[in-house]
Amino acid sequence: MADINTTLDGYRLRSLLQTGQTSQVFEVVEIKSNRHFAMKLLLPEAAESQEHRRTLFNEAEVGVEMRHPNVINILKVSKSKTTPYFIMEFFPSGSLRLRLQAKDFAFVKEHSRKIFRGAATGLAYMNASGFVHRDVKPDNILVNSLGDTKMIDFAISKKIPTGFAKWFYKRGKPQGTPSFMSPEQIRDEIPDGRSDIYSYGCTLFELTTGRPPFRGTSQNDLLSRHFAEKPSPPSAYNSDLTDEFSAFVLKMLAKKKTDRPANFHEVLIELRKVRQIYKSMPEKQTEEE
Repeated sequence: MADINTTLDGYRLRSLLQTGQTSQVFEVVEIKSNRHFAMKLLLPEAAESQEHRRTLFNEAEVGVEMRHPNVINILKVSKSKTTPYFIMEFFPSGSLRLRLQAKDFAFVKEHSRKIFRGAATGLAYMNASGFVHRDVKPDNILVNSLGDTKMIDFAISKKIPTGFAKWFYKRGKPQGTPSFMSPEQIRDEIPDGRSDIYSYGCTLFELTTGRPPFRGTSQNDLLSRHFAEKPSPPSAYNSDLTDEFSAFVLKMLAKKKTDRPANFHEVLIELRKVRQIYKSMPEKQTEEE
């Protein structure tokens, strides 16, 4: 494991931001410029795994193409045999998952419209750039104290196949987070942006109710509910939510992708039409246009 204050390729490791199963994220300082960045570094045991390396480099290749205020920007990749890493912009903040774990629902409520719009705008950009995120969830949305958001973690993101590529798409083992996967992602069908819309709907559901739309006794039971169970409206778990917001979320959770909004631009238009998200929050406070 890397240590604080050590130097790697001209970057001094300043603080540990996050530790995952296969990687660590550090705040680093580029010595020659004194600028702050974030570095995602594979753990030594993971650096020897071709699969873990491929996942890291996939995330880097997608992120290098991203240039948007609501999507984290990846700047540099090292494919070192022993210490593979990538450098990304430093966005001092935590994830929405951390807010949920802290039960900070007041923060989510106060900034709800800005957070929901920011995440949807970032995903609209990703999809329009030809990528499906495929792991939209509170863990992968960073939010600062002002409610500014950035989408992160493109480890399983895929290029949307077009033209002849569609004919050669091979189904593989489904990837994703079970509570947030669309029915077509569970079947590993050809990916498109409407799958991210479903996951975004699951995310808004949890951010406003404290629970995902479906729960199961096992992973297979949970996955089957995405196909068979009609979701309850978010207002069933939080009576402060308006019916119009609940209807907006349920539309994104349609089992058939053709019944969902066609893309995130439509999602943003629908969100704008929602006059009030929370009954107890006056319109002028929720409308941060």
